[in-house]
Amino acid sequence: MPKEALLIVDMSEDFVADNGTLTVGKPGQVIVPYIKQLATDFLSKGNIVVVSMDAHQPDDSHFELWPPHNVVNTKGQQLYGDLDTWFQENKDHEQVIYSPKTNYNAFFQTGLADELRESGVEKVHIVGVTTDICVFLTTGGADAEGFKTTVHKQGVATFTDLGETMLNHMERCFHTEIIE
Repeated sequence: MPKEALLIVDMSEDFVADNGTLTVGKPGQVIVPYIKQLATDFLSKGNIVVVSMDAHQPDDSHFELWPPHNVVNTKGQQLYGDLDTWFQENKDHEQVIYSPKTNYNAFFQTGLADELRESGVEKVHIVGVTTDICVFLTTGGADAEGFKTTVHKQGVATFTDLGETMLNHMERCFHTEIIE
């Protein structure tokens, strides 16, 4: 039976905490319990959970566009709140993958697609922040790699007013299933 994978995108201190350098804030914080439960459910069913996390060097050219965020080995790059607790408890589980990324798209030059295919994954479920940037581009990356895609509306957030628009766009462009 084909496996599925849950991709938790960029749920870091810098993107979610009130004092994060590029924070979504409260909208990102309220989705944490949903994501944590979903991750637990995925593991209990023998599926894969991927923590996909921005990983920037202090001099990254990315910071010409955005404030510095998710600098490697800083508190800002750590998973936020209860998700960090969940990860610390489960990080040694054979079905949990930590995948650092330097691009918005979790599949760009990370080897993640090959790793998921080797595990028999055909469908990826995507949650995290931000709906209109990293979630959108990761969904496009998953589609380009041949995976079926699902985005959980209760598990995504953004700091713009484009969330709903981008969910509709993912559904149209990538045939993404949107779970309310």
